[in-house]
Amino acid sequence: MTPELTYLANTIALFFVVVMIQATAGIGQHGGLTLANNRENLPPPNAYLARTKRLVDNFRENLWFFVPLVLIAAIAGISNQWTVLGAQVFFFARLGHAVWYIAGWPIVRPLFWLAGIIGCALIFLALFGILN
Repeated sequence: MTPELTYLANTIALFFVVVMIQATAGIGQHGGLTLANNRENLPPPNAYLARTKRLVDNFRENLWFFVPLVLIAAIAGISNQWTVLGAQVFFFARLGHAVWYIAGWPIVRPLFWLAGIIGCALIFLALFGILN
């Protein structure tokens, strides 16, 4: 398995952890039995649950940039220092983003998001031979 695919697998594992944090927050607020039912008429989420929901949504949206790029690189047989760096940057940016978002710390979170986008851009540019 290429390093890029390894980082993809690690990113999916991190996404799973983030989803489990959101689920735990939902159970904590509403209770497991309530969430096992049809979920109609739930009260609004508390701040923490709402934050974890936004984190999961943001993570999912960013996977749509990263996953296809890594898979295209793997199918095309492209793996170089730029694609590996891009995958590393994306993974660690998402890890930092998740920690920052869950903690509710201000200001720096968008920089982690931007770093993840830069990681994707590195892979994209390497796919087209702009970065060799």
